[in-house]
Amino acid sequence: MHSDIKKLTDSIGKVIVGKDQVIRCVVAGLLCNGHILIEDVPGVGKTQLAAALSRSIGGSFNRIQLTPDIMPSDITGYSMVNQNTFELEYRPGAAMCNFLLADEINRASPKVQSALLEVMEEHQISIDGVTHTLPQPFMVLATQNPVETYGTYHLPEAQMDRFFMRVSMGYPSEEEELQILSRTEHHNPLSNITEPALHPEDILRLQTEVEKIFVSDNVKQYILRIVAATRKHEALTLGASPRGSIALYKAAKANAFLSGRDFVLPDDVKAIAENVLAHRLILSPKGKSQLSDQGSVVKDVLDTVPVPMESAK
Repeated sequence: MHSDIKKLTDSIGKVIVGKDQVIRCVVAGLLCNGHILIEDVPGVGKTQLAAALSRSIGGSFNRIQLTPDIMPSDITGYSMVNQNTFELEYRPGAAMCNFLLADEINRASPKVQSALLEVMEEHQISIDGVTHTLPQPFMVLATQNPVETYGTYHLPEAQMDRFFMRVSMGYPSEEEELQILSRTEHHNPLSNITEPALHPEDILRLQTEVEKIFVSDNVKQYILRIVAATRKHEALTLGASPRGSIALYKAAKANAFLSGRDFVLPDDVKAIAENVLAHRLILSPKGKSQLSDQGSVVKDVLDTVPVPMESAK
């Protein structure tokens, strides 16, 4: 693993116990300048993960608890008249930071969800004709509870597609939960991170390095065949879009970089495909009756699409 990345993952690991693959996915999303949807039940460490990431990098961190009465201006900020100068002044909203934790995004109204997703896409906020650029790097980690649906506003599929990856924390094992109890007995585990492992400028440098990772034509075609297979799969009514192809391409480069390589293998594509593609798919009635979720479709596609020869390297 790249030495800077190892410092970052080790720092996050001081707070989060045992979720190495989840941490890897979140870091890959960060290196690709993407946003992460964390979908899981309450109490499994979603908020701690976001806070640990921001503390490990030393960037600014904001958290907003999304409820039906939250307004778009709470996200974007607003202009108000300065009583001394009688001029409009911009008052920043929650999005003006490096890392934004949007807790329970499916509880926010569609208007607020749209405002947040626009900020995610544009990395800037325009109010009263003035454009305010967000700090770089900028990353949104949005959480939602997939079990409780009362009083929620389901994210439309077109908006789900804006998230680079979807991850799930999952319940810890008995051994991991024992470590969690020990860590939380006397203090908040976040206090284990006493100083940042990296800084925002380091992340920008690493993002540039990831862009230089080599991808052969065979691997590019492998990515396209995987995405094309989702569009033809009988269990789906909607396959992955070209945005999904681009995301899988970038994520495979990040996964190779995390593994200390400067070139992408088909195994990099397979390792990250479910997190990148599953939330972009819609099951057909037949798919809902035969399969548990979209992740099962991605696994089926990976089993059926031929792997190019680079896997032998």
